[in-house]
Amino acid sequence: MDFIAGAIGGGLSTAVGYPLDTVKVRIQTENHYRGFWHCVQETYRTEKVVLTNPSEVAKVRMQTQRDPCPSSTHQPVSKPKYQGSLHCLKVIIKEEGFGGLYKGCSALLCRDCSASAVYFLSYSVLCDWLTPDGRNKPGFLVVLLSGGFAGVLAWGFGTPMDVIKSRMQVDESDQHKYKGLIHCVRESVRKEGAKVLFKGLGLNCIRAFPVNMVVFVTYEGVLRFSDHYMNKK
Repeated sequence: MDFIAGAIGGGLSTAVGYPLDTVKVRIQTENHYRGFWHCVQETYRTEKVVLTNPSEVAKVRMQTQRDPCPSSTHQPVSKPKYQGSLHCLKVIIKEEGFGGLYKGCSALLCRDCSASAVYFLSYSVLCDWLTPDGRNKPGFLVVLLSGGFAGVLAWGFGTPMDVIKSRMQVDESDQHKYKGLIHCVRESVRKEGAKVLFKGLGLNCIRAFPVNMVVFVTYEGVLRFSDHYMNKK
């Protein structure tokens, strides 16, 4: 039941957080946005829709892709480079080989290792701290708050590597801007200063709170429902 509960919680959290994730990736990889609301307005004005993709590389590529617009009213609109999830994966493999699907893997590993350690430790500590003495399990509100704050803390630690991951993954075959994780960090900091590593931090934290509330409430809810159902039998 842990697997089922986690899968349901993860799926719901993706649905809740994906629109903000698209905005976050664009802020991290592009410099022409004046801030969060400007990015949201421009994205909505030009595209009206958010695309999803199970692959991190394809997700980032599709999130940063623009709908092509004709230079004049007499010219037809050209097709976007990536026309869907599977097409995006095919194009990446064709142009960059299978290695293209693993761009940013080192940054992703660094991000997830540090963030996950903080995530689960802080959730456990907060639940224990907020649960009154004598209760075996945390209440609904405790789970909501603990999950939300755990997500915020995790993204506080994970944002620098998240920025680097996004930049490495959006680096297409015809660009070759970054040779690896360290080179990407050096170039990003050299050109934009150390603050570049915290691009999207506020947005990550805003997104993390409701997303991780959903994750843990769903997870705990499914487990408790299954325990109650099994005990009845």
